[in-house]
Amino acid sequence: MIQLALARHAKSDWADASVDDHDRPLNAQGQRDAPEVARRVLRTGVRPEVILTSTALRARSTAEHFAAAFDAEVRESEDLYLADADALLQAARDSGADEVLVVAHDPGMSELVSELAGREVSMPTSAVAVFTWESGGWDAVGTTPPDDVTLTTP
Repeated sequence: MIQLALARHAKSDWADASVDDHDRPLNAQGQRDAPEVARRVLRTGVRPEVILTSTALRARSTAEHFAAAFDAEVRESEDLYLADADALLQAARDSGADEVLVVAHDPGMSELVSELAGREVSMPTSAVAVFTWESGGWDAVGTTPPDDVTLTTP
């Protein structure tokens, strides 16, 4: 079984325009939404072996909230910062795990979720899409429709 969870980082703080995009923290809403959505996803039975995250502060902070809920290892990657759909999927494939959560950014996140879902999906901040393939391994991902798709939003 392959289970791929795709999470867009929680809402970030734009109050200080001098802060570099990579270094923007979560705002108060993001700090509330990330742990709440993580708990809701956990209640559905999702248990990632590893959490892959962009190195951007808002993504790392979101990933830490998810790691606390899932008790999973977090791996940071610069390659996930503003990555496109192909790079996000490749990172998941390369993780060495069958159950993976990727925390990253739009537009790549919405593009990958839409591609895997076979329909247009907009990923608001803190949203998590979970795709499950019961058989076929990583070779099935992107070539075979998933057996199950869920979307959790704040």
